[in-house]
Amino acid sequence: MTTKKIELSEITKRIDPIVGMRDNWYLVTAEANGKIDALTAGWGAFGNVWEKRVVTVYIRPQRYTKEFMDASGRFTLTFFEGHQQELLYMGSHSGRDVPDKIEKAGLTLIHAEGRPTYAEGKYMLVCKTLYRQAQKPENFVDPSFAEETFPDHDYSVMYIAEIEAAYELIK
Repeated sequence: MTTKKIELSEITKRIDPIVGMRDNWYLVTAEANGKIDALTAGWGAFGNVWEKRVVTVYIRPQRYTKEFMDASGRFTLTFFEGHQQELLYMGSHSGRDVPDKIEKAGLTLIHAEGRPTYAEGKYMLVCKTLYRQAQKPENFVDPSFAEETFPDHDYSVMYIAEIEAAYELIK
């Protein structure tokens, strides 16, 4: 496995910022205190905030990966071509309950440029958290949308993170 650093301006040419995040899903992976955890995500956005190239991701507060993200302040996003079954497994099992869920999902954890990612991945973004904020029901303009999206009232935490680097993962 080798990596090829790519310019940040190339990201949205390679990953559709709307369809690519929603339909193809991706893994959010964080490492803290010698341990790694990941979750499957399908919500997010690319953009420019505070003169930084950023990605915004939304993580529910009960997700185990959130603890790793908060402890380390950094995380990776890995985008795949295919591998929907593996991503489905990763999104439906917690590392709290299944400590070897990455292996059980059939994914190969590797470190590329010192950051956790997967041999089966296509692109990896290295991200540094700049801002996080818990969503609150009173901030939704349409309360019915909040109720529909969060029936269990487990509102996500929004993370705005600077994209520090982007890599193509080459098999």
